[in-house]
Amino acid sequence: MMPDVENERLQIPQIAAERADAAPASVPDAPALEATTKPDVKRGRSIVVTSGKGGVGKTTTTANLGTALADAGCSVVVVDADVGLRNLDVVLGLENRVSKHLLDVIEGKCTLDEALVRDRIRRNLQLLPAAQNREKDDVPEDKMAELMGQLRERFDFVLIDCPAGIEQGFRNAVIGANEAVVVTTPEVSAVRDADRIVGLLPQEIVIKLVVNRVRPAMVRKGTMMSVADVNAILRLDLIGVVPDEREIIIATNRGTPVIDIEGSETGAAFRRIARRLLGEEIPIPAFEDKGSFFTRFMTTLGVGRS
Repeated sequence: MMPDVENERLQIPQIAAERADAAPASVPDAPALEATTKPDVKRGRSIVVTSGKGGVGKTTTTANLGTALADAGCSVVVVDADVGLRNLDVVLGLENRVSKHLLDVIEGKCTLDEALVRDRIRRNLQLLPAAQNREKDDVPEDKMAELMGQLRERFDFVLIDCPAGIEQGFRNAVIGANEAVVVTTPEVSAVRDADRIVGLLPQEIVIKLVVNRVRPAMVRKGTMMSVADVNAILRLDLIGVVPDEREIIIATNRGTPVIDIEGSETGAAFRRIARRLLGEEIPIPAFEDKGSFFTRFMTTLGVGRS
């Protein structure tokens, strides 16, 4: 259920005022993606996908960015840092292949290669699963940082799926990252939590923003915050706007990335975000409300609001 945006709008300027003196994150230029050759990206980029609030689409974002970057020719590992829950393997359809996990590697019970799970289709995409029957406090920060360092030596991209909240799980996910993608939905509570997370990230981390589950019809009616509203508060480097559509539910239930669903605007949005991470300068489209079939039918007959 959407929050009462009209009643909470008065609180938005207060959040913006708290960050009025904050400067947008600066992002160094990266080489452009070429269609015929492997992108010449800096090896070892580790990116934590975070938000603060649960349920905004961090895991879906991690999975789809990982697969899109792999399709671009990069070697990618996606790390499930949500110890105690573990959902990234389900979204990727790899749950039946998981036998070892992140904590097994840290505790010396298996090698890194024994814990890594290779994607069924993309051979240059691998998953490091989380432990489902352990606690977040079981992960020592120094060991986590050491493990992320090992992964950066082997992969072009290390994408870390951060758990919700700001406790030990958040600290474990952030400790090995040098970049962050903050995911939020256009809701006052989600934006407030994202703002809190930004303040907790280390100053040296380069931060980018993805606004997820945007519904143009609700934005037009004024019942959902616009992307401009969100970015006026967070003031981050916006690298993607992802529309909300039913294909994301279909993909999750199938255990396949939404980028593999032909014609999906959500999937196309994630592919564009991956291209921007690789340094391409491509515009962010403004998603228009297509309206219902009845509305479009009446419009063709010349009946409707002008």
